[in-house]
Amino acid sequence: MTDAADLRRRTAALLAAHPVATTDRLDFLRARFDAGLAWVHFPEGLGGLGAPRALQAVVDAELTAAGAPDNDPGRIGIGLGMAAPTVLRYGTEEQRRRFLRPLWTGEEVWCQLFSEPGAGSDLAGLTTRAVRDDGGDWVVDGQKVWTSSAHLARWAILVARTDPTVPKHRGMTYFVCDMTDPGVEVRPLRQITGEAEFNEVFLTGVKIPDAHRLGEVGDGWRVAQTTLMNERVAIGGARTPREGGMVGVAAAAWRAHPELRTHDLHQRLLKLWVDAEVARLTGERLRQQLTQGQPGPEGSGMKLAFARLAQQLSGWEVEFRGEDGLTYDDWTLRRPEGVDFTGRVAGYRYLRAKGNSIEGGTSEVLLNIVAERVLGLPPEPRTDKDVAWKDLPR
Repeated sequence: MTDAADLRRRTAALLAAHPVATTDRLDFLRARFDAGLAWVHFPEGLGGLGAPRALQAVVDAELTAAGAPDNDPGRIGIGLGMAAPTVLRYGTEEQRRRFLRPLWTGEEVWCQLFSEPGAGSDLAGLTTRAVRDDGGDWVVDGQKVWTSSAHLARWAILVARTDPTVPKHRGMTYFVCDMTDPGVEVRPLRQITGEAEFNEVFLTGVKIPDAHRLGEVGDGWRVAQTTLMNERVAIGGARTPREGGMVGVAAAAWRAHPELRTHDLHQRLLKLWVDAEVARLTGERLRQQLTQGQPGPEGSGMKLAFARLAQQLSGWEVEFRGEDGLTYDDWTLRRPEGVDFTGRVAGYRYLRAKGNSIEGGTSEVLLNIVAERVLGLPPEPRTDKDVAWKDLPR
């Protein structure tokens, strides 16, 4: 049984064999993966040791203290938080060994081809088609939208409709799509921030080998649920210290500018500080529950809280800063590699936070999930549940 002491010994051995000061960053990351210290709860040979998930913090603390490089999680968050758990759960042994190592080291960036212009909140209504060719592989045609990191990605997790004659939830299949295929076209979508961190993606005759299918044909909705549950934990359940993240930025502004303080702003900040601390502690409890298995619908509640707090805190900060809160640093169209909520100006935080209640599932959809799957309330009537997708009005 791997315990904390064993992990410290393994980490020390890694650092001795690959000194941080003299080892190339990528070589160190590859060695860390091969030593089972990337995801300690993953199986041996796939970046882990089959250890309890909670022990990852032991490894991370030792490597941080030694000044070891990380894998730039902000840049490869979709791969780490969404693709990897899905590949691990539904992938074949060959798929796991092909995809997980370069995903974790950051050599290959991933994106998520789920949402469509007519299938966002109702993801199961998607129209992108995957048709089997004579050789048993697949040809995909359709359009996806709101695709973060598509301009950087080597691979994409993709859900497409493979059987239009059955109800919408039962006619989808899940694939790994090669973003270098000549039929993939990525176009930037400029956001309210002025940047284009996400894109629309057009798929025209894209060929996907059946070897890149995850799960069974027609079982794409179930596979996608693994991705979506992990996505919401990745967005809303990240570990932060007390007064970390957006609430830390707001609190720092309050302390630095006593001349701007008012009683009303003070009361509102105190409430937001308490709400942020409650969310942080709830996140810790959720992560402890994750050590016992896959994330469940409770992650939707964390993502809801994250979006609400981000929007309220960024609005408070703009109001507190007055005229300075209305300034903006750069409206240039850029295609960034990540989102920086704490390193930019207040105006950026305010505008970018508007997307938090949309990305990763809209707040309205997540409220339904919490109501039905966590609280056990009666579900909303669904008239399309047993109707073939091809017969649904569009």
